[in-house]
Amino acid sequence: MKREVENKDELGPEYDLTQLLKEGIQGKYAQRYEESTNLVLLAPDVASAFPNEEAVNEALRTVIRLASIPTIRAQT
Repeated sequence: MKREVENKDELGPEYDLTQLLKEGIQGKYAQRYEESTNLVLLAPDVASAFPNEEAVNEALRTVIRLASIPTIRAQT
């Protein structure tokens, strides 16, 4: 049985909150974070086909490579 972890969301006594907030800039990296984040939610049946995110990425890279191969159509 899992032991419940106590969520103590308090700043330790060794930190001075006024000093921490003095030079901090709220949202300093927010735009950079948003630009580099691209999450895609997979349908459960699709997700079950992959063991991890690297397998998904490798499969998508393969699809991209295959899509770039020119096709030769048979002449009729």
